[in-house]
Amino acid sequence: MTASKRQLKFSKLIQQEISAILQSQFYSEFNGKLVSVTDVEMSPDLGLARIYISVFPISFSDDALNLINDKKSKVRGELGRKIGKQVRIVPELAFFLDATAENAQSIDKLLDSLEIPEEGDSETEED
Repeated sequence: MTASKRQLKFSKLIQQEISAILQSQFYSEFNGKLVSVTDVEMSPDLGLARIYISVFPISFSDDALNLINDKKSKVRGELGRKIGKQVRIVPELAFFLDATAENAQSIDKLLDSLEIPEEGDSETEED
């Protein structure tokens, strides 16, 4: 299902503001870990924002997600203060891990483990 222009515009706004909130509010708690908002998907009624975050190093992903989920109401409150004049309702927030980096890392490991013979090493078949 394709998102409407309104959903796309709203998701970009939410992405920018949530990124700024995470950077300012959680900077000390992340202790030098890189946490970024990679995508935001809005429900058709704009009442729910599915926020995907990426964490580096990957081993810190679960801790970062748990920390953000524990303080979700604080994040939503801050979001309301920032965008409250621009929107009718502040959406509910649902945070998810963006597994793109993890998947890419596992694919790289898999590709590195393959033993691919050189073109000159293969024997030609005779008819």
